[in-house]
Amino acid sequence: PPSYSSPADSLAPYLPELGQALRAALLDPFPDARREACALAAHAAKALPEHFHLQSESLIEPLMQSVSHQHFRVRVAVIQATGAVIQFGNAKSLDDVLSHLAQRCFDNIPQVREAVIIVMGEWLLHLRDRYSFFHKLVPLLLSGLVDEMHENRELALSYWKKVGLQWEKENEDDIKDKLDFYSAPPYYPQGDTRPGLGCRELVTRHLFRILPGLCRDLTDWIVGTRIKASRLLRLLLLHAEDHVTQHMELLLRTLYHMCLDEEILVRRECLRAAELIGTFVSPAVSLKLIVSDLEKSPQPSHLTVLSAVIRGSPRKVLQPHLGHLADTLSHPHVSQCTAEVSYLEQLLSCVEALVEKCQEDCGEVSLQLMKILVTIMAIPSVGHLHEQIEEAMKSLAEVQGLAGLVGLYQQHIAQLMQWVSSAPDSWTCYSSELLQLDVIATHSGPAIGEALQELFLILKTCLQTSKDPLMRLKLFSTLSQLLQEPDTTINSEGHVIGRAGN
Repeated sequence: PPSYSSPADSLAPYLPELGQALRAALLDPFPDARREACALAAHAAKALPEHFHLQSESLIEPLMQSVSHQHFRVRVAVIQATGAVIQFGNAKSLDDVLSHLAQRCFDNIPQVREAVIIVMGEWLLHLRDRYSFFHKLVPLLLSGLVDEMHENRELALSYWKKVGLQWEKENEDDIKDKLDFYSAPPYYPQGDTRPGLGCRELVTRHLFRILPGLCRDLTDWIVGTRIKASRLLRLLLLHAEDHVTQHMELLLRTLYHMCLDEEILVRRECLRAAELIGTFVSPAVSLKLIVSDLEKSPQPSHLTVLSAVIRGSPRKVLQPHLGHLADTLSHPHVSQCTAEVSYLEQLLSCVEALVEKCQEDCGEVSLQLMKILVTIMAIPSVGHLHEQIEEAMKSLAEVQGLAGLVGLYQQHIAQLMQWVSSAPDSWTCYSSELLQLDVIATHSGPAIGEALQELFLILKTCLQTSKDPLMRLKLFSTLSQLLQEPDTTINSEGHVIGRAGN
């Protein structure tokens, strides 16, 4: 009789029959029978690694027919069996199972998602051809890091750290310089722990293959898919750090779409991802691309992403770009292109982000920021934002050491009046300058008394009987508000009588 090196080897001649029995049992109508078949398939794969590849491919189809079984224990058993069948069988079948296992990442049962995490971790550590599949396996393990269950997140993190360390050892010569000399980035997001070098390298080297598919998932019609993908996107950016620079155009298109998502969790993750871009990507690149998009066709989504990038940017890095950014936002093509409330809300958010991030540096762009805030306040449809706008003005005054709103208006009253009075002869009741003048005159308090020459020139031009009656009515309304308390507004300098006489 033939001699066998182990009892398991004695089964080798009967693998075809064993495979046939397993294929039938894996589709048995009785759930417990399927579970037992899965366990047996896994044991056979581990016991006969040298021979099992001959039968492994034939088990994939019945396994995948059971991977979405209504009993979660069957799903768990199928995932576990699939892990063993691929690992100890023919890895070519991996492409046939990945889409099915990816769907199980969204399973409602935590034990099912846990099984996926374990299989991905084991494959990344032990699969013979794992280097060929890193770009497909890494996202599925990383999805475990954003799992709803704390235990699953901890399990995924444990595997991920092991995978990273193993990759470092296997590629030590390739990354020797980085291990010896690579330092942490000068700025890092608070509350996040920097992943190990091996983990970062794995993501960085395969990001160009991972990112396009992930961006497609972010437009999926299933909400759960978009939420998971949005969390995974931020995780990838956290690993890739400044290496995301080469993917900025795709990232920005994706973020513009994400911030319009109907699901608030997706929008929240969009902002968090954009903040990481601000942290890791040079403003010379990120702001240039966003500003270019704004100048071509201003959209609320552009401003939403911009405000988040500003909030995530280090103040020292952002400062050299502050002037150009403020000039762009205050340009009429951007600040006065629409009265859409959602657009104006995001424009206000950009100003708030600049003041919050740049603090006293905003002194050099205070006039531009004031023009933006006055422009927004002048739009009739944003009455609900007036309090928020005034808070932004107070913050802008505070970072400059000015005495509140009055001090801020006093600092800029001459330039603001010059800004709105460039061509009053052509005004109508629909002119934006008319509405802006009303805001400046009625909100600046005693500061307006320092700009009587400009104010009376406008009144003299626009109150002619030949001018638009509705425009004249609006100006009379503005003037009447000022004259209700003249000593604290228009007559604060005591010059009204002399000017009115002229």
